Amino acid sequence: MPLAPEFSGEEKLAIVEQLESSGVACFWATDAKGMLTYLSPAIFEAMGRQAANAFEIPFQHVFAPVAGDGDARSLGLKLGTRKSFSGLTVETGDDTSDLVVRLSGRPMYDKAGDFLGFRGTASDITDEFRAEEEASRLAKFDSLTGLANRHRMEQRIDSTLQTFRSAKRAAALMMLDLDRFKQVNDTLGHAAGDQLLQQVAERLNSVVAGRGEIGRLGGDEFQILIPDMDDRGELGELAKKIIQMLSQPYSVEEGRCSIGCSVGVAIAPYDGLEREDLTRAADLALYASKNGGRGQFRFYAADLEHEANLRKRMEEDLAQAIEAGDFKLEYQPCVALDSNKVVALEAQFCWEDEDRGRVQPETFVPVAEGSRLIIPIGEWALRKACEQAKDWPESLRLSMNISPVQFEANGFVEMVESVLEETGMDPARLDLELNESVLLGDASKVDAALGALFKLGVRLTLDQYGTGLSSLSYLRRAPFNSLKIGANFFEPVMGNDLGDMELVRAVVALAGAMGMETVANGVHAMDLMAELKKIGVSHVQGFVFSEAISHEAVLEDIANGDWTLEPTDQGSQRASRRTVFRKIGLIHEDHYYDVTLRNLSRSGAMIQGLEDVPVGTQFVLDFGQGQLAVCTVRRTMDDTQGVEFEQELVDDGAGGLCTRHRVSPYELAAAGAPLTALPPGKYSQAPEAAPGSYAQFKLSSNAPKQGTGPQEG
Repeated sequence: MPLAPEFSGEEKLAIVEQLESSGVACFWATDAKGMLTYLSPAIFEAMGRQAANAFEIPFQHVFAPVAGDGDARSLGLKLGTRKSFSGLTVETGDDTSDLVVRLSGRPMYDKAGDFLGFRGTASDITDEFRAEEEASRLAKFDSLTGLANRHRMEQRIDSTLQTFRSAKRAAALMMLDLDRFKQVNDTLGHAAGDQLLQQVAERLNSVVAGRGEIGRLGGDEFQILIPDMDDRGELGELAKKIIQMLSQPYSVEEGRCSIGCSVGVAIAPYDGLEREDLTRAADLALYASKNGGRGQFRFYAADLEHEANLRKRMEEDLAQAIEAGDFKLEYQPCVALDSNKVVALEAQFCWEDEDRGRVQPETFVPVAEGSRLIIPIGEWALRKACEQAKDWPESLRLSMNISPVQFEANGFVEMVESVLEETGMDPARLDLELNESVLLGDASKVDAALGALFKLGVRLTLDQYGTGLSSLSYLRRAPFNSLKIGANFFEPVMGNDLGDMELVRAVVALAGAMGMETVANGVHAMDLMAELKKIGVSHVQGFVFSEAISHEAVLEDIANGDWTLEPTDQGSQRASRRTVFRKIGLIHEDHYYDVTLRNLSRSGAMIQGLEDVPVGTQFVLDFGQGQLAVCTVRRTMDDTQGVEFEQELVDDGAGGLCTRHRVSPYELAAAGAPLTALPPGKYSQAPEAAPGSYAQFKLSSNAPKQGTGPQEG
């Protein structure tokens, strides 16, 4: 067997230098104190700024472990204990170099056994590591927006819920869907759509600001996971801010565009313990918000699934009602405050259903909009109203609210022109009320439609001004004759029972500067009307003058000559404020009563069902599904009490109110109940009467029988 050739020291050194220069292998060495004494030039030159002091600091501080290689963090320990190691992945740890190195090393001793230091190899794996890192990133993140993708969001939700369940913590999940995004793709192209989605991601990041993880599930669907958040007041405000931010105009290369956003919110553990359940709850809430008119948010509630079934049935019945002619028109007077003269009538259509009875517009219009049945219903209403308005004096205008769905439909302007011609209605007597949301569509299409309506000679009113995304640019470019102030301006704010009068004053000043009239809608009280008159509002609609009346009643009033109405808050014209009538639970000490909720506000409620309740008594009201509100009786009369809440209720996103917090399923589990999402109906841990105890209060004869649970009345 031939012997291997022997190499001299110089020849061996030459081989090492060749290996180093070719990049096949690199070497490093330290002294006994752990200071670097040698490093192959290929590695040293690629280190960037860190190379300046590489030989002046301990070796373990020269490199930093890369994310994901926890073993590399023990480099200092291995050097200190003089143990061999291999395959540790490290990087330079500064922004001047992208270098990633894999290290191996072993301790060296002299013949006497004294420690000399470490010797080892280093491999530059930068390209390989960064390629794997990018592949991993693409597997977890959306390539267009940089947000987490569906797969990563599923993993994050699963891991968060699993960890939080053991720690008894809460987490909120928001589902977002962009409104009118398809319209941007169709009109401006997919490149513009991509730019829009990137800007949406930027805005979401600015709003959420590190409070949670944002994901894009695909298309125009987004998801936000927010840990340690179960306050529905805070979540509602966040949802409103998201909707507002995403609805502001966008600038893309092809032009400007506007979209909207709908949000559904579910909270663990209240609405689901597992990802599938929580996601389904948030989806149902999103579906409800979209069907409620879009640009809204909704919290999940156990009855949403039932609501979806009812909605589907209502869609079917609406289609039949159109053919059967089950709709009729009523008219609410609009009164000039300087003369109390009726100057216009707003047409409002209602549905007379055989099973449901009289169905109000606020109930069926969102359903009709979601199914686009509002288009034939709206055309019928406009035609019928114009036919009836021909019998009115020429000084009396007809106003009609136009749904955004109807306005955006192809042929809307042509339909209006056709109705005017066929009915002989004077265009100057027709006032079309448009919500601000119609202005968020394709700017060129909206401007063309508004311009065409202006040429027809009809009046235009911007309805609910200031409640959406008001912009002066809309008013400058659109030929509006008046601004209509919505009733929500008159909800009590900051201790003012009349509402936000300063904001109303600003709207009036703006309208005056632009030569427009102002109409206040939903005015129900004399003192509010007097204040509106004082600050310059020119026209008022509301129960302070009259509710909506039939066309027959309109003809009777017209026949009496000049039609004027005196404002009053007494008798038939008094504001019949919207009331709530349903059964709820009431807990007092160790007894649970079933009572009737008569009306509800943020700060209090009126309940009926208990007799001889003194002022100052504390109750807990059970609204169902874990919603408990501590309250104090402030006034009492027979079997009816007015109560004040300890903590104000918050907006539920659907025009109603809900409690900020709910009874935690973790608390119920601690009391012996199984850990599960909150069921609908009565609070399952309501106290039972203790043996030998007696109820302090007596149920009135008008009260519902006990044991029925809090259900809709």
